Amino acid sequence: MTRVLVVEDDVQLVRALVINLRARGYGVETAPDGATALRIAAEQRPHVILLDLGLPDMDGIDVLTGLRALSRAPILVLTARRAAPQKVAALDAGADDYVTKPFSMDELLARLRAAVRRSRAVPVTGDAVVVTTDEFTVDLAAKKVRRHGHDVRLTPTEWQLLEILISHPGRLITQRQLLEDVWGSSRSDKTNYLRVYMAQLRRKLEADPSRPRHLITEPGMGYRFES
Repeated sequence: MTRVLVVEDDVQLVRALVINLRARGYGVETAPDGATALRIAAEQRPHVILLDLGLPDMDGIDVLTGLRALSRAPILVLTARRAAPQKVAALDAGADDYVTKPFSMDELLARLRAAVRRSRAVPVTGDAVVVTTDEFTVDLAAKKVRRHGHDVRLTPTEWQLLEILISHPGRLITQRQLLEDVWGSSRSDKTNYLRVYMAQLRRKLEADPSRPRHLITEPGMGYRFES
C-alpha cells in the first residue's frame, strides 16, 4: 500500500483529502504543522508527501528542506501562492511538483500517481544508460545521440543540458538549477542562455521543434524530459 503523508492545517481540506485518498487504496497519515510532519516522516517513511506551504508553526520552505533531508519520497507542494518565484523556491528546495489552490481533486490525484510512478522507475544510472524515444536515442555512457539511424552532433553545452534532463525523467528541473549546473552560479540569472540552447536541442531532436514532445518547457519555471 502506498503511504501518503498529508501536511495541511485546513481541517476541511484534510478531511476531503483523506476521504479521497483512502477511497483509492492509499494509506494516509496527517500532520497539521511542520514539526509533526518532520516527526512522522522520520518515523513512518511515507512513500509520497503532500505539503501545504502555509503552515502555522514553520515556514513552508523550511519544512520542505527538512523533509527532503529525511526522505527521498516525492513531495507535492500545495500552495495558494501563485507567484512564479515562490514556486521556483519550492522546486529548488526539493519539491517534485506543485498544485496551486484551489485545485480539482482529479488533478491532484493524477499528479500524485505520476509522482509515485516516477519514484518507482528505474533510475537512469548503472546499466540503464541508453534512453530511447520515438525520435532519438541517447547513450549516456558513450555520450552519443542518434536520430533515425544517424548520429546527431551536439555541442558540449547542449550535451550537458540533455544529460541532466534525461537523467531525471519526468522531473521538472528549474532554470536556476540548470544554469548553475552548466554555467555556474555566476550565470544563474541568465535565462536567455537556456532559451537559446534548448531551442537548438529541439531543432536537432524534436520532430516539430515548435511543439516539442520530449524536451518540455514549464513557462517561468524550468524544463523536463518526457520519454
